[in-house]
Amino acid sequence: MKTYAYAATFEPTEKEGGFTVTFADVPEAITEGDDMADARAMAADALGVALLTYLEMGRPLPEPATAGTMISPEPEIAMKIAVIETFREAGISRSELARRIGKDEKEARRLLDPDVITKLPLLVSALAAMGKRLVIGLEAA
Repeated sequence: MKTYAYAATFEPTEKEGGFTVTFADVPEAITEGDDMADARAMAADALGVALLTYLEMGRPLPEPATAGTMISPEPEIAMKIAVIETFREAGISRSELARRIGKDEKEARRLLDPDVITKLPLLVSALAAMGKRLVIGLEAA
């Protein structure tokens, strides 16, 4: 099961209570927050942007090799990442994906565009059309 979770390092900033957040496996994802809660939220956002950028540039996602405080992108972003990554691994055309989900190619193009927000049912449908399914889990924060 793929989770898109990466280990984050939280270091105190000069501003009292603030934290800088980095990811050893995703060095492009750097952010900070005014407190731990803000730093975690900003880290999830920065990680999502960085991973989408990898995909947009045609680069493979890094393997999460280190251990620590695991952070995942927001669920909607993780789903978009999963669809784009699965599409690339499937080796099919946008036309074929469109046919499988019963949409036109323009809709498939938007579905695979990292900058376009896509509704959950279409993301789930696209994953199913490529032989994958969404699994939702719960863990302690």
